Amino acid sequence: MIVTGLLCGALLGFVMQRGRFCLTGGFRDMYIAKDNRMFYALLVAIAVQSIGVYTLIQFGVIEFSAGEFSLVATIVGSFLFGVGIIFAGGCATGTWYRAGEGLLGSWIALFGYMFMSAVMRTGFLAPLDQSMKAVRPANNSIAETTGISIWLLIPIFLAIVLFLVIKELKKPKVAIPAMKAKRSGLAHLLFEKRWHPFFTATLIGLIAILAWPLSAATGRVFGLGITTPSANILQYLVLGDASFINWGVFLVLGIFLGSLIAAKASREFRFRMPDAKTGITSFLGGNLMGFGASLAGGCSIGNGLVMTAMMTWQGWTSLLFILLGTWTASYFVFIRPRQKKAVLGNQAIQAS
Repeated sequence: MIVTGLLCGALLGFVMQRGRFCLTGGFRDMYIAKDNRMFYALLVAIAVQSIGVYTLIQFGVIEFSAGEFSLVATIVGSFLFGVGIIFAGGCATGTWYRAGEGLLGSWIALFGYMFMSAVMRTGFLAPLDQSMKAVRPANNSIAETTGISIWLLIPIFLAIVLFLVIKELKKPKVAIPAMKAKRSGLAHLLFEKRWHPFFTATLIGLIAILAWPLSAATGRVFGLGITTPSANILQYLVLGDASFINWGVFLVLGIFLGSLIAAKASREFRFRMPDAKTGITSFLGGNLMGFGASLAGGCSIGNGLVMTAMMTWQGWTSLLFILLGTWTASYFVFIRPRQKKAVLGNQAIQAS
């Protein structure tokens, strides 16, 4: 359990750090810069995982049941999670891997995220969490609800993703000044060369597939997950109950370790202390992330990457409202201040 969890997490952390796979920035850029590349990269990772995991299910390697989901809790929680990741400066996984780079603001956000996730599970907010999840639609599986075979849904989704990827790759490339290579061979490819988002996403999709059988072997039948394991760490530290230690805990610790190794090897590791305002904002954002992800039953990875790949209503509903929450927060944090500044500037010019 320790070895496979750490290994899978370290691979994920390494790839995310080197590929700069930041869903918070990607979702924000969709709204502000009209740049959809990172979102398309997420779709690539979803498609790769979906094909791989359902193939494992088909051959009886693992089992999966979509079960039920709470529509209200998923919508509210996902929206709040989307708002939270803007203030925290990173999503759940992004916060773990940025912490491995030495970004102390991510450490602050991570603590807030772990704290609120634990409070929602075993603290005074647990009754609220349970009551909001009480109302559940009959079925969570898109295939079972619509009567369309999963092996028809996946090819349709794959065709859409391929269309978007090909369309994106055909766009004129923006010239980026290349850094002078200081290393050669594999070291250059791993630690210096800029990784393409679609290449990074493919690797993440493969790691997400690997997580299923490795996790199932320990009795935890699920793929990548960040929120519950993050809460489990704090619960174990406070209560000392070894039952909170599972494969997922070692997965998230591995993400930190893998990112640390990648950042050190690429000379990108350094401690960066945020100012007081950023520190407070990061902590509040982390708490909002923990509250929202717990309520929604998953974060941008558990819902946005894994449950979408499993073709569930919960996954795709969550991803939609994470995007809406991210865009709403981006407007108030980035767009509105610029608009106010521009108006004040114009008023100053007219008055002069």
